[in-house]
Amino acid sequence: MTSLFDHSPRRAGYRFPAEWEKHEATWLTWPHKEASWPGKIDTIYAPYCQFIKVVAEGEKVRINVNDEATKAFAVAKLEEAGADLSQIEFYFNPSNDAWCRDHGPAFLINPAAEQKKVVVDWGYNAWGGKYPPYELDDVIPTRIGEHFNLPVFNPGIVMEGGSVEFNGAGTILTSRACLLNENRNPHLNQEQIEEYLKECYGALQVLWVGDGIVGDDTDGHIDDITRFVNPNTVLTVIESNPLDENYILLKENLQELKAMRLINGMPLNIIELPMPSPVIHEDTRLPASYANFYIANAAVIVPTFRDVNDEIALEIIRSVFPDRKVVGIDSTDIIWGLGSFHCLSQQEPAI
Repeated sequence: MTSLFDHSPRRAGYRFPAEWEKHEATWLTWPHKEASWPGKIDTIYAPYCQFIKVVAEGEKVRINVNDEATKAFAVAKLEEAGADLSQIEFYFNPSNDAWCRDHGPAFLINPAAEQKKVVVDWGYNAWGGKYPPYELDDVIPTRIGEHFNLPVFNPGIVMEGGSVEFNGAGTILTSRACLLNENRNPHLNQEQIEEYLKECYGALQVLWVGDGIVGDDTDGHIDDITRFVNPNTVLTVIESNPLDENYILLKENLQELKAMRLINGMPLNIIELPMPSPVIHEDTRLPASYANFYIANAAVIVPTFRDVNDEIALEIIRSVFPDRKVVGIDSTDIIWGLGSFHCLSQQEPAI
């Protein structure tokens, strides 16, 4: 086991690639926790398998499952969806929940190194201890690293994949609402957290926005707000209704984005993405956002919400990904779990 304090991934020449760079695979953890989709879990498998089907058109899909029964259930659902099973692999890594973006491995690469790929296993506490137990999820990255004989770095602090966004050229984007929340790493200040991010992801710069969208139980993950689509360009969600709870906070985030400068001194190229109308289930506002799209090798998969803005959002995303097909998949049931396709997935870069 490698310690951060012996040598960090950055010092060893590793970096976390941007999501649009080529993948070897996409990792998922098969959903099984009914409490995450109370009364609705049966309805999520069709869109979830449709997502897997599209991703599998361009890369391997590697799925963590609890046991043989879970695997058999998953295979049946994937066959029903018409997914290419020759592209899908299963790994027996028992889990508490399905949110692989947050509990899955962070894969870093250095093509010049003898060991070209490594895993970073951050601490995981289910978004500030909100949803115990989470002990099985917390060890999944190390289990995967050991299975593939990859070195595993353990920074020893809490971090979630959905809280950080990368441009592949040294810049990380994150939110103060999440990473400075006392339920994560109360012993660390902003400057110290930046050092961990840079050393463990192989980055040079961390940029911060303020808050996340209403209904987001992660305390403000960046992957529901602002996403890099190339090294200089972000898509960021805005709310057009001044009476909506998200209006002011998203406006403030936009102002902060406009003031940012990249490592080369250039401002961000900012493209605005609409928000869907509020998605409410059982009097709960859900964190529905078109920003929670996933960039796979063959496609960009975008959550849709049976909303008037669905097609507008898809057209904007198509305009920034001319080399990939853009596929909208209904996420109205999946979002009841308080996350969507990006939250459920974690890319493994190709070397």
